Amino acid sequence: MEINKVYDPSSLESKWYSYWLENRFFNSKPDDREPYTVVIPPPNVTGVLHMGHMLNNTIQDVLVRKARMEGKNACWVPGVDHASIATEAKVVQKLRKEGIKKSDLSRKEFLDHAWEWKNEHGGIILQQLKKLGASCDWDRESFTMDPKYSESVMDTFLDLYEKGYIYRGKRMINWDPAAKTALSDEEVIHKEVNSKLYHVRYQIAGTKEYLTIATTRPETILGDSAICVHPDDDRYKHLLGKKAIVPMVNREIPIITDEYVDMEFGTGCLKITPAHDVNDYDLGAKHNLETIDILNEDGTLSEAAGFYIGQDRFDVRKKIALDLKEIGHLVKEEAYQNKVGYSERTDVPIEPRISLQWFVSMKKISKPALDHVMNDDIKFWPPKFKNSYRHWMENVKDWCISRQLWWGHQIPAYYYGEGEDDFVIAKSPEEAAKKASEKSGIPVSPEHLKQDEDVLDTWFSSWLWPISVFEGFYSEEEVSYYYPTNDLVTAPEIMFFWVARMIIAGYEYRNEMPFKNVYYTGIVRDKQGRKMSKSLGNSPDPIELMKQYGADGVRAGMLFSSPAGNDLLFDESLCEQGRNFSNKIWNALRLVKSWEPEQKEQPEAAKIAIEWMDQRISQLLGEVNDHYSKFRISDVLMSSYKFTWSDFCSWYLEAVKPAYGEQIDQVTYDAVIGHFEKVMKILHPLMPFISEEIWHLLKKRNSPSESLTISSWPIVGELDESILKGFARSTEIITSVRNIRKQNNIPNKEALKLEVRGEDASDRKFHCLVEKLCKLESISTVDDLPSQAFTFVMGSAEYGVPFEGSVDVAEQTDKIKEELDYTKGFLKSVQKKLSNERFVNNAPEQVVANERKKEADAAAKIAVLEEQLKGIES
Repeated sequence: MEINKVYDPSSLESKWYSYWLENRFFNSKPDDREPYTVVIPPPNVTGVLHMGHMLNNTIQDVLVRKARMEGKNACWVPGVDHASIATEAKVVQKLRKEGIKKSDLSRKEFLDHAWEWKNEHGGIILQQLKKLGASCDWDRESFTMDPKYSESVMDTFLDLYEKGYIYRGKRMINWDPAAKTALSDEEVIHKEVNSKLYHVRYQIAGTKEYLTIATTRPETILGDSAICVHPDDDRYKHLLGKKAIVPMVNREIPIITDEYVDMEFGTGCLKITPAHDVNDYDLGAKHNLETIDILNEDGTLSEAAGFYIGQDRFDVRKKIALDLKEIGHLVKEEAYQNKVGYSERTDVPIEPRISLQWFVSMKKISKPALDHVMNDDIKFWPPKFKNSYRHWMENVKDWCISRQLWWGHQIPAYYYGEGEDDFVIAKSPEEAAKKASEKSGIPVSPEHLKQDEDVLDTWFSSWLWPISVFEGFYSEEEVSYYYPTNDLVTAPEIMFFWVARMIIAGYEYRNEMPFKNVYYTGIVRDKQGRKMSKSLGNSPDPIELMKQYGADGVRAGMLFSSPAGNDLLFDESLCEQGRNFSNKIWNALRLVKSWEPEQKEQPEAAKIAIEWMDQRISQLLGEVNDHYSKFRISDVLMSSYKFTWSDFCSWYLEAVKPAYGEQIDQVTYDAVIGHFEKVMKILHPLMPFISEEIWHLLKKRNSPSESLTISSWPIVGELDESILKGFARSTEIITSVRNIRKQNNIPNKEALKLEVRGEDASDRKFHCLVEKLCKLESISTVDDLPSQAFTFVMGSAEYGVPFEGSVDVAEQTDKIKEELDYTKGFLKSVQKKLSNERFVNNAPEQVVANERKKEADAAAKIAVLEEQLKGIES
């Protein structure tokens, strides 16, 4: 069989992915098998593949492929999120380029444009995931605005409203001036920024006395309603009951007291602006202060400000500082570092704003979700994230779920009058008219109703994802089989946005966990530790990486250094290492397939190697299965990589390889093919394309049912430690003999003799292997090694390769002395540790036992080396 010299992933990857799809290997229907279910964290419909997606989806695919091979009914549900803010921004941007303003369109006209954009550009990322090898059931592709899914969102809103969890009220919320919408607390990213602290003085009315107040936001002075001091602050007790004058606007405001004020911070005086600060809002409500909203929804100053009307808030900050200085009210300004909240979506500083919004009351509904994570019904990997989860859940705030957008699920609230309570919640205008008529006591027709303009927070739909993708609100047929799902692979950044809320919804609507395990990936960073981003230019294009290194190479590269929950320092050389690994396996295949088996006697060395490979594969499977059970996917790859590269490709294939000019025996060849197949099974979840290609090249497969993708996962056999230890010892002997050849420039074609003293009888079983791989003429057991020999020691046994007088005896003596000195130093350090009573009494028993074994081995080695030295010098 002619096999290409070089592995070319470009053509093979598309060939095998098409083959898997054509044969519907990824499709799942409920049956009598154990289900294994994973739901993809739905990327934004606007999204394209980035390195974080690569890591997350590689791990998901590894888990799904292994489960499929274990005989489980593997179901990986793909889909995308409608992403209200991001998608609306994309559509507005597109329309702007076409000379169209959103404000010039009706809601329906805008949504027509949005759906057109979604159908043309949305979901590109899912097509890109196919390049990665994602084994999703593509027939199940879901979208959070699909009709049935949308219905479940509406029904959830109605249900929670009727239960009293959803309410409408005026609250201080986070406002995004760029997107012109409210945000939940979880959608705000707090960044450390370099600001300025402006010290501004306020005159006390009717006096020439002044108070100085420090602020980072001097523009909000225009909305001040009071000055607050601590009631126990003696510096300001004489001012109680008096009024201060707001600079520029000359408005008199009361001086009040409250224990909230920190007397030690700044001047101990606080300006109160209830419309533009969360804490000020609370103080304003407590002291019945006037609320003056000086900002428009786009972050420009409003009519209420009285100055700088229509100008941007940040431009005003600079201008008002100059103007305050000019009128003598700016005492000083200084550099100051503080945290500022930014919109997670638009990356602009948010504004606290009083607004009438819809909220979910979270305290009561969240309790089961806290309890079931803390008692490990739902396991977090790594468990350290339980602490963050508990802190958030114990301090959970009500969730603002309304967004001032058009793209999304429109809130099913219908208004029939001008009063704050003149609304009903319903699924349709007809149902709303009926409810409004009953509530108001007068006939109301659908035409007289006005539906709430706002849409629901995107997370209000995606928290239903594990239920709604199986139509779990309307049919038990699938959800009772696939739910709860097994493993969720996600990023810790959306633990509160999404993970916690899915758990809440799971217990609220299924009275059951939505998933059994949550695997938190780390953040993909560059090798300098910086988070990857377009602005830094340090984020490679995953599609280009796959073109260069192959999908398997990139998958391996991502997994080489991605322990759960820890950040991955990505370096493109990791993908190169992955590609080199693919080439190594490919070359191993070419070697094996170059052999032509024939009926002949099997060599003893091959028998031993086959016996060892049986054991070594079982040992590897035990390690790998353990790693999988603990979600140590990086360790799965590293164990498989080291085994394949060293044990299989190097030691094993060399051990069974026929001598030059000879052919391999049929028994050995069949065993090698069988072992190669097992190696491909172990590697398949990690590197699906090359493993499937090699699987079909190893042996003729007669039907799609024999595909590697749906083959069975290997079974761990009984381990014989004596074979594993014996082979490991043999490799050390072989390495030592090879080193003697290399160090002494002895040609490989020259046959050597090896003499052994004090070797355990069980090791002789492996002599045939040592003879073959060292090109030895013979191995013999002797009572004393000859003085003219290159020697090495292993445990209590010593080995010698006899040499003729041409070898430098002095040089050999120096080598033995050097090794003897090192071993004596090592023995001294071990004995020092064992003489420490605290160590011996407190260290684990096995650790102490290991140290005692080191002591005994070193002592035995010293005795052997001293004996050798005596012999060579005599």
